[in-house]
Amino acid sequence: MSSRPGRTSTGRWGLRRPLCRRWRARGMCTTGRGLSEPLTARSRRGNRNNRAARNGSPGKRARAIFSLVLERLTALTSLMRQGLADGGWRGSLRHAELENLVEGGICRVQQRRGWSRGGMIVNSLSLCYHNKLILAPMVRVGTLPMRLLALDYGADIVYCEELIDLKMLQCKRVVNEVLSTVDFVAPDDRVVFRTCKREQNRVVFQMGTSDAERALAVARLVENDVAGIDVNMGCPKEYSTKGGMGAALLSDPDKIEKILSTLVKGTCRPVTCKIRILPSLEDTLSLVKRIERTGIAAIAVHGRKREERPQHPVNCETIKAIAETLSIPVIANGGSHDHILDYLDIEDFRQATAASSVMVARAAMWNPSIFCKEGLRPLEEVMQKYIRYAVQYENHYTNTKYCLCQMLREQLESPQGKLLHAAQSSREICEAFGLGAFYEETTRELDSRRAELLARTPEEAGEPVEDTSSVIKMAVKFDRRAYLPQITPKMCLLEWCRRENLAQPVYETVQRPLDRLFCSVVTVAEQKYQSTLWDKSKKLAEQAAAIVCLRSQGLPEGRLGEESPSFHKRKREVPDQDSGGPRAQEPAIPGELCKKPFVTVGSGKESPLEGW
Repeated sequence: MSSRPGRTSTGRWGLRRPLCRRWRARGMCTTGRGLSEPLTARSRRGNRNNRAARNGSPGKRARAIFSLVLERLTALTSLMRQGLADGGWRGSLRHAELENLVEGGICRVQQRRGWSRGGMIVNSLSLCYHNKLILAPMVRVGTLPMRLLALDYGADIVYCEELIDLKMLQCKRVVNEVLSTVDFVAPDDRVVFRTCKREQNRVVFQMGTSDAERALAVARLVENDVAGIDVNMGCPKEYSTKGGMGAALLSDPDKIEKILSTLVKGTCRPVTCKIRILPSLEDTLSLVKRIERTGIAAIAVHGRKREERPQHPVNCETIKAIAETLSIPVIANGGSHDHILDYLDIEDFRQATAASSVMVARAAMWNPSIFCKEGLRPLEEVMQKYIRYAVQYENHYTNTKYCLCQMLREQLESPQGKLLHAAQSSREICEAFGLGAFYEETTRELDSRRAELLARTPEEAGEPVEDTSSVIKMAVKFDRRAYLPQITPKMCLLEWCRRENLAQPVYETVQRPLDRLFCSVVTVAEQKYQSTLWDKSKKLAEQAAAIVCLRSQGLPEGRLGEESPSFHKRKREVPDQDSGGPRAQEPAIPGELCKKPFVTVGSGKESPLEGW
């Protein structure tokens, strides 16, 4: 790679360069043809930075080294985009050397420049999309436990599930000291997106959007906690396309260009997008060329048309044509089942598509150890490891249950599958897989951590400030398993108040800022009742307060073994069921029997997952 005949040496970054008095940054051509024109401003800056790096003070040397590395990256990026590598950049030895320079040298320097902001280290690592194994974005699946599990088994990059821009813009960023996570919490206290330091440099945030300004606002909200930003332009499902998002964007190239250009210019993270192929190859290539010109870092291509589903064959030839056309990394997607059954198949799929990297969806959902070089791990081991992550990071049990069902697949009718299907809490899921002791131990540890944090910051505890000496208190919690079907303590208390011609119960619920747990006080006949134990949801806290009132009055509360309450025939009129099941998340029915005149910090229904 010398620019002229003569002696050469290997440079610091593993590239050959001429031994001339004035080394030129632009002399590192991959075509073997050197440059003989006079020194440019860039090469003169490179010379100054070289001298400063050798002779300056430690501070100046550090700044000069960083500037020198950035100069080299600029030169290399320019050459790569001009397509000067022999036979194209993809697959050549020379390009591999350039890639090692970018990923090894640049990334290490940038990583040292991170700093603390808002409870986490600001991510300054430039994400590289060459030769990577990637967990695809999947609704309900791409939550924190699954992403961490994929990283454990060898994934290089993990995408979160698609999250809608309008939902994210309502969220508040909260540092969760108990779990050591950063949570993006909706006004109704649902955790829409949760991440942790371990995945910070390898998680890509995928959003669903149809507006450039909203997309940029979301990117700026999350950019310090993720490694990259991705726009979903391939989802064919109605919940995405009806808002002009997902695959609906493929028919509006102008909007695609505006969204991506705005993100590239406005955020400090690499921007990517995920698309599906168009009906014709010509239209597909025209679109991806236009996308490339926006300056994005990579493009993921699902090799199926918008109307096609997994049972249709993936079009490897179209992905290959895209990869041979573009100079940015192309990530191949859509090979699960037909092409990818184990680890070795991933490389075969990459070669068939000539792509830089491979993104795996369904095969990783069925068994995340698909990324493991040693081969697939036993499903029992994988599931237990997933459950441990789900408990440690307080994943909502419905999400945990869904992901486990996807792993079990044809084994759902097995004894263990039936236990999983019947589980109505994280505890019951753990018991179904022999992890009951782990659940109890982890729960105690998290509760202890909360208590320690509250002890250090009592002013943030969120305890009621008014005099509570007249409040009747008990240490109780509501456990759905201990009560009759369709019957709750709140229903029992309301029915008793009606029989006694008392005003209906009034619930006042507060939430602690530190751990977002809830405590409720119920007022019945001017007497207040409260449980001293804090709960994870306002509904559970209200049920606990109702239990305190009923037990104080010696009234039945609907527990198993008690005489069935006389109003059980009216259960269809009472939608206020707190089983945690799907009906507990339905909207309130107009004219419902049990109205809720409570004061609470949250509002609306509870839905554990965004994007369901």
